[in-house]
Amino acid sequence: MATLHFAQPPGTVLVIVTRRIGDVLLATPLARSVKRAWPDTAIDFLVFAGTEGVLAGNPDLRRVLTISERPGPREHIAFLRQIRRRYDLALCTLPGDRPTLYAWQAARRRAGLALPGLKHAWKRALLDAWCPFDDLETHAVSGNLSLAERIGIAPCPEVVAGWSTADASTVSAALSFDASATRYAVLHLFPKFRYKAWTAQGWQALANWLAGEGLRIVLTGGGAADEIAYVARLAEQLPADAVNLAGRLDFPQVACLIAGAAVYVGPDTATTHLAAATGTPTVALFGPSNPVRWGPWPTGYADTASPFAMRGSRTVNNVTLIQGKKHCVPCLLEGCERHVESRSDCLDEMPAARVIDAVRGALIRGGGKS
Repeated sequence: MATLHFAQPPGTVLVIVTRRIGDVLLATPLARSVKRAWPDTAIDFLVFAGTEGVLAGNPDLRRVLTISERPGPREHIAFLRQIRRRYDLALCTLPGDRPTLYAWQAARRRAGLALPGLKHAWKRALLDAWCPFDDLETHAVSGNLSLAERIGIAPCPEVVAGWSTADASTVSAALSFDASATRYAVLHLFPKFRYKAWTAQGWQALANWLAGEGLRIVLTGGGAADEIAYVARLAEQLPADAVNLAGRLDFPQVACLIAGAAVYVGPDTATTHLAAATGTPTVALFGPSNPVRWGPWPTGYADTASPFAMRGSRTVNNVTLIQGKKHCVPCLLEGCERHVESRSDCLDEMPAARVIDAVRGALIRGGGKS
């Protein structure tokens, strides 16, 4: 696990994060670390096609390269030729075969996360420096930042959410009220997987309470047909003036929307990580998921250790993480039935009063944020 030394800063760096949207967002502190240490270095990201939107507006990046999650042989060969030795340094945030090969192909020098053992020795051999990959007791941000130390630069634990003035204009046009004069709450009702979801009854009770406190309700969601349909059905049962923006905003626009909110509430999903990065008071609802690994990274949290423990609810800076209270939490599995469309009793049984108490506290800590 040697440390790489540079006589002068590398001119180009490729950060490889070929996984889900949340993984991509949580690699932005690594790019920020590189940019802070080497301001003139050009940084590119390599991600799966369809996950790049969360990087739009990121001021630390020069460009984002994409590859299909399951590329055909021709696409793969063409891509490998495209990136061959184009970079001075590659940073691989995943221990898999493909991302490690991408790092080896792309750059003269490589550092990455890797697994121990003889089975993975060939991947470690392709890296000039490596750190152990741990997806149980190490936060994703912390694991990525271990690579900063491996290349001899100071870690900067800051998740980056960016947007433009055009994004702000789009958000303003999408809202049916003057956001500068109205306090509003953003609710993200639908996670990618059912086993991470809270109940419709819980959302209704929370929305009604927020409306009673004088806040407008704004709903966010992705563009998938099932997500849009779910949010639309639930929106019919919420206060009549709730604004449903599901499927209408991209990630930078969602970040801009949340940045102006008094509070955000959501499940374990990429949008909740985005909310935490904006500095807005954020309440995250966790059940089966590992909060040590996936708890939303709070704004201004300067440590590289995880802000959350495996068990128990906690508030750190702008983030309140509420965990289900069953004895099996967190099971680290896909719900009670062990598949992505499963129920999770720990979330189904989470009372609205408990979430409302957390949101009330978040609003108090947020002060006059609107």
